[in-house]
Amino acid sequence: MERPHDRLTLTVNGTAHEVDAEHRATLLEVLREHLGLTGAKDACDRGECGACAVLVDGRPMNACHLLVHQVAGREIVTIEGLAAREDFRPLLEAFVTHDAGQCGFCTPGFAVAAYAALAQHPDAPDWLLPWELVGHICRCNAYDGLLAAVRAARDARRGS
Repeated sequence: MERPHDRLTLTVNGTAHEVDAEHRATLLEVLREHLGLTGAKDACDRGECGACAVLVDGRPMNACHLLVHQVAGREIVTIEGLAAREDFRPLLEAFVTHDAGQCGFCTPGFAVAAYAALAQHPDAPDWLLPWELVGHICRCNAYDGLLAAVRAARDARRGS
């Protein structure tokens, strides 16, 4: 039995893409399987780990929990899109300097969440930063390095 499909336009990293997706397809599936954007990781498939985080209209969301139909017509930015932005550079450099990546599997999701947090709270106090990363799990337990990187990126952005 053939499953119902719809032709949708998704704006991902500033480019409009026409996709033919099943009604039940998630944004994560479409990003990885149709568009070849593999930065968002398929880890828990339950919205519990944050490895699949992307920005939807500037807000971090778990792509595994969004049906592709829910985001048609909205602005989606993946880690690949952030990597092309100049204002992402301080965060990327801080992740490298503070060894925030370790195995690297969770890194894209953490980076997306950290970027969104710093965009919303450029002068975030130290106590707020861990709260902005709630819902992201690092199996290597690199939380100290991750938080140090986010603090360093915040300080670099504000010239401290």
